[in-house]
Amino acid sequence: MGSKNKLKRFRENETFDNVLQPTREEAVSGSFPLKGKWNSDFFKNDNPIVLELGCGKGEYSVGLAERYPNKNFIGIDIKGARFWRGAKTAVEAGMRNVGFLRTQIELINHFFAEGEVSEIWITFPDPQIKYKRTKHRMTNSAFLQLYKKILKPDGLMHLKTDSEFMHGYTLGLLHGEGHNVLYANHNVYRNEGAPEVVTSIQTFYEKQYLELGKPITYIQFKIK
Repeated sequence: MGSKNKLKRFRENETFDNVLQPTREEAVSGSFPLKGKWNSDFFKNDNPIVLELGCGKGEYSVGLAERYPNKNFIGIDIKGARFWRGAKTAVEAGMRNVGFLRTQIELINHFFAEGEVSEIWITFPDPQIKYKRTKHRMTNSAFLQLYKKILKPDGLMHLKTDSEFMHGYTLGLLHGEGHNVLYANHNVYRNEGAPEVVTSIQTFYEKQYLELGKPITYIQFKIK
């Protein structure tokens, strides 16, 4: 994507009422106005809030929002030029139950209050295979504790990935730490029993992975 194109998307994002792009200072200083008030002030309903972390182009957030009109969805990514696509689709379709937040994942507890979130989806994260990159792995212990703070006590976690390494790493960690693994499948399109929502929404990259014959894996769990 050319820099001209990126700038155009950044400018367009600023006109969308479903996109929020707070500064890091706003997050860390505690002045973000929607923390604890997403239902009342942004979505203007009491429906459950679901996050997609590292939402990329936002296809999953939009796809989920279409299927579940009685839930609210927020796609989160640091790359605004990417989720521009999902935000624009939602605006054009007049969807009121999906929004996008531009921030780093490690700052999410500055944007959501304790127990404000019902579910979290992590879709196709960078597996960060090298050992020194483990601190960036989105299902490591530190991240799980971060998610736990903002999730309701019975909150659901979903991990969908094309990385067998990430799938195995996460499953091992969950079992090792005693978290509650509700469902795990290392090839959702080949093995029966995966929740319909896992196979019915496909991202741009997922379609490419499938064409290459890469298995798509999925884990549903609760953080103890």
